[in-house]
Amino acid sequence: MSISVNAPSSMPTTIDSGNSLKVAVMAKEQQKVEGQMALQLIEAAAPAPQPVGNSGHNINTTA
Repeated sequence: MSISVNAPSSMPTTIDSGNSLKVAVMAKEQQKVEGQMALQLIEAAAPAPQPVGNSGHNINTTA
């Protein structure tokens, strides 16, 4: 099975469904990986949670 595509003359106008399906699956997997990487980067950039309580917040500077 092949699909006809309206494209500029420099591009092929038929696509072999077997190869195009493999390429589409690979592209989808790549997008998933890139999305996961982006989420990990966003989570890593998130500020650390604030400490609870007053321990360590007040420093005695007089001796």
